[in-house]
Order: sequence, then C-alpha cells, then structure tokens
Amino acid sequence: MWSNSCIFFVILVLSFIGENLCQTTPVWTYECIEGYCQKRRITPGSENTAISLSACQLLCSGYGSLWPQPTGEISIGNVLVHINFNSIDILEGRGENSVASLIRAGGKNFKKQIESLATPRAINSGGKSLIVTMDIADPEKTQLTLDTDESYSLKVSETSDGRMNATISAPTYFGGRHGLETLGQVIIYDDLRDQLQMPKDVYITDKPVYPYRGILLDTARNYISVATIKRTIDAISASKLNTLHWHITDTHSFPYVSTSRPELSQIGAYSKKKVYTPSDVEEIVKYAKERGVRVLPEFDAPAHVGEGWQDTDFVACFNKQPWQDYCVEPPCGQFDPTRPKLYDALENIYKDMIAQFNPDIFHMGGDEVSMSCWNSTPSIVEWMKAAYGWDRKEEDFIKLWDVFQSQALERFDRQAGKKIPIVMWTSTLTKKEYVEQYLPKDRYIIQIWTTGRDKVVSELLDAGYRLILSNYDALYLDCGYAGWVQGGNNWCSPYIGWQKLYDNSPAEIGGNRKNQFLGAEAALWTEQVDDTSVDSRIWPRAAALAERLWAEPTTNWRAAEPRMLIHRQRLVNRGIQADALEPEWCLQYEENCPLGGKFNRP
Repeated sequence: MWSNSCIFFVILVLSFIGENLCQTTPVWTYECIEGYCQKRRITPGSENTAISLSACQLLCSGYGSLWPQPTGEISIGNVLVHINFNSIDILEGRGENSVASLIRAGGKNFKKQIESLATPRAINSGGKSLIVTMDIADPEKTQLTLDTDESYSLKVSETSDGRMNATISAPTYFGGRHGLETLGQVIIYDDLRDQLQMPKDVYITDKPVYPYRGILLDTARNYISVATIKRTIDAISASKLNTLHWHITDTHSFPYVSTSRPELSQIGAYSKKKVYTPSDVEEIVKYAKERGVRVLPEFDAPAHVGEGWQDTDFVACFNKQPWQDYCVEPPCGQFDPTRPKLYDALENIYKDMIAQFNPDIFHMGGDEVSMSCWNSTPSIVEWMKAAYGWDRKEEDFIKLWDVFQSQALERFDRQAGKKIPIVMWTSTLTKKEYVEQYLPKDRYIIQIWTTGRDKVVSELLDAGYRLILSNYDALYLDCGYAGWVQGGNNWCSPYIGWQKLYDNSPAEIGGNRKNQFLGAEAALWTEQVDDTSVDSRIWPRAAALAERLWAEPTTNWRAAEPRMLIHRQRLVNRGIQADALEPEWCLQYEENCPLGGKFNRP
C-alpha cells in the first residue's frame, strides 16, 4: 500500500514523461499533501509532469475516489497508464453458462460508463488494451437473495506484452458486478492529457456488511416514467445498493396493469399512458438484474387502496370525508376483510406479480391501517359481532386485520408455491402486545418507518425479529418541503442532509442485536415529486446510505466528504441529475472548503 508522501508523485510523474498534453496549455496541477489534493499553479518547464485532479483524487487518500469504501484489502499502485477505450474486452472466465448473458450485459454497461467519462478525442486516442476477465464461481446463480454472496476481488496488472489485465473473481455474478463497478471507478479521465488512464497495479478485496441495501420509490402518488425508474436503477447500481423497493400502487392511483384484473388500471390509473404494462415490468426487472439490483414489489394492503376498485364492494371509506377522521392523507380507502371475493382478486394480483417479478422476498405493506375506518362501516362491525362476537375495541380490530392478513398470505403462498419472506411496515399490528401472536418471526421481516430511537425498534429486536431500517428522521427523502395537507412545512420536516443519512448506523441503533438488521432503505414518497425531481430528491443523498450499508464505517461523514463530492460528479457524468452539495470550488480545494476539510473545525 502506498503512503501519502510526495514520493509516489515522482513515480507518477515519470510515467507521464513523453505524453502529450492537450492543445490548451494547462494552468493547474495538484499535489497530495496530508491526504488532501491541493491546487497549485504549473510552473514553467513542468507542464509535462502536471498532475490532473482526477489522478490526484484516485491516488491521494486511503480509499482514493472509490464509493463506497472497500471493506477488505486495498492497494492502488501509483503509476497510471493510458488505456484504449476501443480495445476493452470483457471475458467470461468459465465459458457459456447461465450468467454469461448477464456478464455480456454488465460489460456493455461498463463500457458505456467509461465512455461517459471522456471526450470523443480521448475515446479514440489509442493506449493499452484492457482485458477484463470475470471469473464467477457459481455460473448458475442468477437471482439475488438475502443469502447471496456479493463479495469480489479485483486484480489489475500489466502483461508481458504490454496489455492491461483485470481479473474479477467472485462467488456470484452479483459480486462480480460490484467488482466491475469498482474497476470502472479506478479508470479516470485525465483532462490535462485528454486520455483515459488507470493504475498499473490494483488489488482490492471487498464485500458488503448488510445484505439488504435499498431505495423505495413510490410510483402511485405521482406517476414516474419507466425511463426515470431505469435511471434510478443506474444510480443504485453505481452506489452498490442492491434493491429497488417498488411501491407500485396506492389509494391515489393503480398504474400496475394486472393481466388477471386489467380493469383495475383501466379505472385507477391517472391516464392510459400512465401505466406499467407487463412488458414495462419485464423490462425494468431485467434491466435491474443486469445491474445487480433486485426489484422488490409492494402491494400495500389492507389500507392504501382506493382508485381502481370503484366497481367492487371490496373497499371501505373510499374518499370519505372529513378525511382526517379516517386516514392520514386524502383520499382514504381500506379493504373490507369481510368480503370473500376480495381474496380471489388478491390472489389474481399476487399471481401476476409473482410471475413478473419472481421475487425472493415480497412486501405486503400493512401501513397506516385505520381502525376508525372499519369502525365507521356498519356492515363490518355487524359482521365482527355476528361471526365472532367481537366488540369494537382495538384488539378486536386487530383480530379483523388478522383475518385479512392470514387469508391474503394463504393466497400468496398458493401462487408462489413456496414460503418466501414477507416484509411489512411497523404499525399497530407490530406493537409488542400483538406482533408475536400474529406475525411469526420466521416468516415476517419488519420494516421500521418510525424514528430510529422509537421503543418499537428495541422491542422487535428483543423479540427476535429481522428488521429493515427506514426511520423517517434520517431516511425519508421527501421531508423538508411545503405542506400539502397542512400549512407550513410537511409533517416530517426538516430537510434531511446527506450527512444524517451517512451517520444513521443500523449497528449503533441495534447494539448487541445489530445482526438482526438486514440493512436499511431510503424512501422517496412522491406526493410532491414527479419525473422532474426524482433524481435530485434521491441523489446524491442516498449514496451516503450506500456507504453506510456497504462498509458500516467507524468514521463519520466528515472523513467521507471529499469522496462524496467525487461520487456525486460520477453520477452526473452517468446522466443522473444529482443535486449539488457544495460549490465546485470545494471539489478543487479539498483542504479548504468542505466542512470536513483540513482547516474547518468540527
């Protein structure tokens, strides 16, 4: 492993001798001093040995410009070589097999990312060939699960005939794809020489700390286009997250086209154009898998239903007023568990989703169920009394909820043909006095949306449940904007900066039960978001969560800040409209400007 001394610049400079600079005479060079890239004027006679900002960023600090930081060994050599974009080949080390098509797709995406770095002249400027060999130990594993090994190793060296060779070894394609992402991040564009360059020697071993690393995208409050969903997947993949949690329907709209129940989207979508057809879903799932990302479908129930169901008698309280008495935002709507044919409709939807998503886990929602809705519906109250002798207390409505959940799960299992893990939100049903009776811990994973310090977290951990952390005080990306069902700001204000996402540690919250956290997920609810703002609401903030979940760093956000600025620019280069965090000046003056800089006090 190299040090931060100036010695490595001597070696680096020697590798540049004889290289032609761009036609425009460069003005600035960079020096690595005490772990910071510091900007300096180029002195006469030193033009050919000037160091570009991207080269300095890659070589100056322990993790270079990598995001997220690797968790194993890391050695990045200090000699950079010019590589030929038109002579990059991706090879599958074990011949034709089940993952070969994924590797071909991953390789195509890799080259697209590299091309986005440079100018057309740099793309065609020659250089050394790069041969990338993907050595995947399990060539038949093509589905990401909670047990998938996502580790990889990356070794880069020069062959005797002057070519660059990169070998990525991984147990699965999903680890191999992470290795390909890391390889892409050590390839830089040197703007002084107008070249693509990479270190002559690299060795990295790496694996994530948590198996579940996600982003929730709500596409029902406002419709989000397929193109934007795919762009979100691109950024998820670039940050080594691995899950797109697709909240695809809600009370407001039903854009999911069910082949078994097409009338739901015909009635419930905002328009005939604002739907997700079976071919759309297939395209998104395939696109995600090629990038190492699972698509987790959520069909939220028994609450959060309404539009699309108007021609049935399955929904109580739909758009009932005053809405404040029956739900948290308009329009209200909640399934009536007493309707036998409801479960036939649910089974149809589950059948379609299982066929299209092939999920390894499934989200059944269970969020914000209103007891007052059921209590205000005479037919439901009468049924409860006649069928079971139940009263109208909370525990009685919990039993009614169990009637729904038990039958819905039975129908889901029938279509799945096996018992896969089910995710549900924290709710009244997950309270200490109910959860173990109604939600077996060997079947259910609980997703936390309350605060990270809510007592329900420790209660669920003590009871032995596996958890996904989405505490709204750190991971809700829609917070901090104007209210739309109230005056002033929205309910979860203030705005949550990337620093808070970075420092939101499942290990710290979980304490000695931290291993029960499968990971975490940042959520973008879209009441006040549409296609025009998805990118900037999620990115680059969610990348902060990505490093937390990949590495669970022992340091806080200050140590990560220079790399965060680099990764934000990386996302922009790849077509993601990631929000600016600081003036670009800070990217060029690491020691002076960022809050975590050398001359800034905590």
